Amino acid sequence: MIERRLMKRSIFFVLFFSSLILDAQPGLPPPPANPVPITGIEILVGAGALLGAKRMIANRKTNT
Repeated sequence: MIERRLMKRSIFFVLFFSSLILDAQPGLPPPPANPVPITGIEILVGAGALLGAKRMIANRKTNT
């Protein structure tokens, strides 16, 4: 009985204190030195949005 209680306590303390010491993941990476402001995909998305807006305005003018 005493050995079982001692074993449970020792396992608990080992797991508890090891969880305080161990880290699962490293910290955040440093930010890039030269971030790219606009890539090609953003230009294509913007052009598509402008084309869609132009066609929507044109459709409204013809329907009214």
